[in-house]
Amino acid sequence: MGRLNADDWARAALAALAEGGLAAVAVEPVAVRLGVSKGSFYWHFANRRALVEAALRRWEAETEEVIAGLESVPDPVERMRTLLGLAFGDGHDAAVSFRLISEADDPLVAQVARRVSRRRLAFMRATMEELGLAPEEAHRRVLAGYGSYLGLAALARIGALTEVPPDLVDQAMAAFGLPER
Repeated sequence: MGRLNADDWARAALAALAEGGLAAVAVEPVAVRLGVSKGSFYWHFANRRALVEAALRRWEAETEEVIAGLESVPDPVERMRTLLGLAFGDGHDAAVSFRLISEADDPLVAQVARRVSRRRLAFMRATMEELGLAPEEAHRRVLAGYGSYLGLAALARIGALTEVPPDLVDQAMAAFGLPER
């Protein structure tokens, strides 16, 4: 592996967070994950908290990258289908989302989880409004959809969901009141 940068550490910390929560974001285990000594860590971060902050920034940036990609999908129905496919197909993000919401006693984590969740909800709501739904109805449907996403993450976390049903995107589209394939 070449020289690591701070983003490599942030990505590895985010993976650790998805697997074990905030407590799993510790210098030594993340260094082992990266296959380096913990001395490499100090080239990029002053302390563990700085690594947590970098991981949270990485998660927020990933949300913005997904939204930016979705904004190029002109048809709002296809945009929602694509979003749902990405969301239900990415167990990593669902695990991070669930873990961060579970760690909301930490003020920084709560702030970032709130900001990312609001951004996601606003994007979905705008897409639903683009389809002609009244703002209140779009808001209700999006809350139900995002709540289902987080609920699935919780079920996966406790081992009650071992695989995503193949028609989950169609089911979610129907729940949003959007056409299935």
